[in-house]
Amino acid sequence: MSDGPNPNAKWSKYKFDDDGKLTPREFCPTCGEGVFLAVHKDRKSCGKCGFTVSLD
Repeated sequence: MSDGPNPNAKWSKYKFDDDGKLTPREFCPTCGEGVFLAVHKDRKSCGKCGFTVSLD
C-alpha cells in the first residue's frame, strides 16, 4: 500500500481558492495550457521545456 495520495493524480493539480472555487495550478507560459509547472521549495519548473522561475 502507498503512504499517501498519489502526487501524479489529476485532482492534485488543482486547488481551492479562498472563495471555495476550484482552480488549476499554474500552467507553463511557454508550453501553454495542459502543462503544469512543478512546484519545488525554491523554484517552479516545467518538465517538458525546462522553463524555470525562482521563488526567492
